[in-house]
Amino acid sequence: MTSHRPHAGQDGPYAQGAYEPDGTFEAAVEQLADPLNDPLPGQHTSPWFRTDTTQADGEARQTPQTEAQGPVEPPGEWYDPEGYQRDWYGHQGPEAAPASNTVRGTAVTPGPVAPAPVSAAPGPAPVLAVHDPGPGQPAGEVGAVLNDETVALRTTDTRRASQPSRSGAPDPAPEPPPTGGRAERRRAAKGRGGRRGEPRRTVEAESAESAESAGPAVPMSRLEARRAARAAKDSPAVVASRVVGEVFITFGVLMLLFVTYQLWWTNIRADQIAGRETNKIQDDWANGDRSPGAFEPGQGFAILHIPKLDVVAPIAEGISKEKVLDRGMIGHYGEGKLKTAMPSAEQGNFAVAGHRNTHGEPFRYINKLKPGDPIVVETQDAYYTYEMASILPQTSPSNVAVIDEVPAGSGFTGPGRYVTLTTCTPEFTSTYRMIVWGKMVDERPRSKGKPDALVG
Repeated sequence: MTSHRPHAGQDGPYAQGAYEPDGTFEAAVEQLADPLNDPLPGQHTSPWFRTDTTQADGEARQTPQTEAQGPVEPPGEWYDPEGYQRDWYGHQGPEAAPASNTVRGTAVTPGPVAPAPVSAAPGPAPVLAVHDPGPGQPAGEVGAVLNDETVALRTTDTRRASQPSRSGAPDPAPEPPPTGGRAERRRAAKGRGGRRGEPRRTVEAESAESAESAGPAVPMSRLEARRAARAAKDSPAVVASRVVGEVFITFGVLMLLFVTYQLWWTNIRADQIAGRETNKIQDDWANGDRSPGAFEPGQGFAILHIPKLDVVAPIAEGISKEKVLDRGMIGHYGEGKLKTAMPSAEQGNFAVAGHRNTHGEPFRYINKLKPGDPIVVETQDAYYTYEMASILPQTSPSNVAVIDEVPAGSGFTGPGRYVTLTTCTPEFTSTYRMIVWGKMVDERPRSKGKPDALVG
């Protein structure tokens, strides 16, 4: 700012004598506050106004160039590099002058400060940032080197450090900023989750903010509600596929239950029924309630023993599936055209039938019998022992000649006392029949005890 001073010899209020000695006018002008040229503490905006002299009391005085001191020599450039550096970055001394006031949150000195010796080395000096005094720190104390920004362009971390927390407790020390340029600081800020000093926002926080910004839900109209309900319903194809899937699942469960019933439960039930029938027959014999002769269909009258297969099963009259075979018993062909002789007959073929699989399966392993293996029929009066003679692995169910008085295919050439065992084959089917024949070798009254085949 250039002083407006009166010319020499001018009369009136602007005469030389109105402002007393030279320099008073300039001192008065300097005390005016100019917001556009407000200098930093202890400095001037113009390089021509330097602190060149220091009084004895330690306060710096500005002695501007006047006409009496000679013509002003402008600098070689339009600004003084060393003065510009000292004006904006402060004095480069080991200690700073004590502060007594604060301007915009920054501790400054109330008046001009003594100049510090300027280094003769070229280039900018390191920057010292002046910050607000923290707890236990005097005002105006020079802080540590933060970055290459000036005091007027401080970062968010520096401003946060200079402001006390609401709770009164000092804030934790901010993390040191990067020492690089602006691009590096931006990259570091992005790596921390946003702007410097701001914590990284999580997905939950962003969803909560979006929900708050969305506001309350607007109720749908009746038409929109109907459309939404119609869209939520499943299509006919989806419903049909779901029904088909449920049917298949139900069918599979039922098949599994049926197989379990056939292969496991029927055997348990048949064994229980056959066991009770065997005990009943033996009790009747012991009490003398039964006698040889004709028997009603389904009535038990004998017990079959196959020692090699560990089979002990009751023999009932008839081959009814429901009354005899499915109850775990062995049926005697004694009705109609399929009627055969009893064991006590002088000659004939005692033919019986039984299940190979399920329902007690008494004939399941008769295919393992070998010629000579004993087959014993126990009645109320005697034990009839047969020896296995031959086997027909497979034949048609309609081949009834296998139970004739002289069985066809058995190898027997004439009448005799024979036994015939018939069952289904292959296993778990009823497509064909398997036939096993035997010839009587011993008849032993009960009074003489059990035969050797059952004792051994």
